[in-house]
Amino acid sequence: MTLSHLKTAPGHPRHAAADIADTVQIMLARMRTGGAQVALEYARSLDGWTGDIAVPSERIAQAIAEVPQDLRDDIRWAHDNISRFAAAQRATAQDMEVELRPGLIAGQRQIPLSAAGCYVPGGRYTHIASALMSIATAREAGVPDITACSPPKDAQGIPAPMLYAMHVAGATRILCLGGVQGVAAMAFGLFGAPPADILVGPGNAYVAEAKRQLFGPIGIDMFAGPTDSLVLADDSADPDTVAIDLVGQAEHGATSPVWLATTHAPLARAVMDRIPALIARLPEANRSAAESAWRDFGEVVLCDTREEMARFADDKAPEHLHVQARDLDWWRTRLRTYGSLFLGEDTTVAFGDKAAGPNHVLPTSGAARYTGGLSVHKFLKTVTWQKVDERALPDLARVSARISREEGMEGHALSADIRLDKMATSGKMPLKAHG
Repeated sequence: MTLSHLKTAPGHPRHAAADIADTVQIMLARMRTGGAQVALEYARSLDGWTGDIAVPSERIAQAIAEVPQDLRDDIRWAHDNISRFAAAQRATAQDMEVELRPGLIAGQRQIPLSAAGCYVPGGRYTHIASALMSIATAREAGVPDITACSPPKDAQGIPAPMLYAMHVAGATRILCLGGVQGVAAMAFGLFGAPPADILVGPGNAYVAEAKRQLFGPIGIDMFAGPTDSLVLADDSADPDTVAIDLVGQAEHGATSPVWLATTHAPLARAVMDRIPALIARLPEANRSAAESAWRDFGEVVLCDTREEMARFADDKAPEHLHVQARDLDWWRTRLRTYGSLFLGEDTTVAFGDKAAGPNHVLPTSGAARYTGGLSVHKFLKTVTWQKVDERALPDLARVSARISREEGMEGHALSADIRLDKMATSGKMPLKAHG
């Protein structure tokens, strides 16, 4: 593969530092033993929050009234897309059974988890869409109890539009609690919530580290790092559109990589020329994040062919993969390593981030090599069952006993033998059986 780097990325996305891991470990240990009282202490000291942790129904009703009708309509429009897509996914997860041999029946069941904890990040942005993505997906999967958790933003706590989105998406309860203490409250079953079977949703490095340390007895959606995005473009792409799409993703954070791979050098140079002016148009906080992301992690690569671009994409395994090139069907069938694929100039990643339908909680830092994003399947257990009757028992018992003895597992062999003996004693043994 012949690649020419027109812009390299001098930085490397930072992973959880040792001090973050140590801090999280101490916090989780304290809350595991001290429970809600310790979580309250963290809420007061870290977030300055002294109000109710479990958001009362009166505050939710007040929040609904505070949200303008046009924003309510928009949130419901986005929720409808997200929940309908999740419902369509759920329909693909089916119970089944198959008779492998006469008398040997096996099957699977799709069982929703009992309780989910959905963390919705706060901070610089009010992540309305994140509330919809996690809560609505869990609800469509059939999870009966869903705790939503988000940090307070001001003296009112969780912003009203966020509370409205959590309510519309179907949260059983809402906790005004951020960071590690929020994750711990859902994991340990504090403030009236049952212990979560799974923790999902994006967050900062402390939230990600808390999920990592809790994983095992509790499921998580994935190990999350900084968000990233790759645009693949040929000479048919518009440099203004490509540039703003890269800048839009760079504003996620200072360590969020954005990449461009193209077969057209003039396009690459035009995009690079436009990006500084576009970043300058952002609000100050967003501008600082995007400047750092582009400077330290932005990358522009010139490829000889579209196949080289595809191989570059497969190697990067981006969270978001946006194709702005001809022959979209070729790209859709060729590309195979990404969190979510956005086909065509009109299909900006921002649509997927907010309202298009497919989930925006996606694998980062190359994890798309082995996993997809959040979906109803994360909230389902695919469990198997089997049933044997006298038609299948003789062959199954003999084969199992022989393999067990070859492995040195005599107890397993004996548990098969006893069933053969019982059949022989009862006179039900068939005249012919396997080997």
